[in-house]
Amino acid sequence: MTISESTRPPGKTTIAPDVLLDIARLTTLGITGVSQLATSQAMARLFQGGHQSSGVRVLIDDNRVDVDIRVILFPDHNLRQVSRDIQNSVARAINDMVGMEIGRVNIHIEDIDYGIQES
Repeated sequence: MTISESTRPPGKTTIAPDVLLDIARLTTLGITGVSQLATSQAMARLFQGGHQSSGVRVLIDDNRVDVDIRVILFPDHNLRQVSRDIQNSVARAINDMVGMEIGRVNIHIEDIDYGIQES
């Protein structure tokens, strides 16, 4: 007796935390007004717990993802609007790509990049 595809129970899918970090990082860098992600030793101490990389930290609890993102923004944009754009885009990208529920997407503006103007 063989088990057909339709009666076979689904297997388990595991998403590595680095995948979520990459989704959040790349989505954030694609937002107009974002210069770069903030990276520093002080930031690493603030991001205790969870999974972190290059200005992004994700906490995973069951199927829910909380994200903290530390950014440096360009001065010629509305900081609040850029933050909202990041929040909406990161939440949508994680939900669309991996189907996980989004908890919070916290944006921490670390600095303003006056040295390089966005082109």
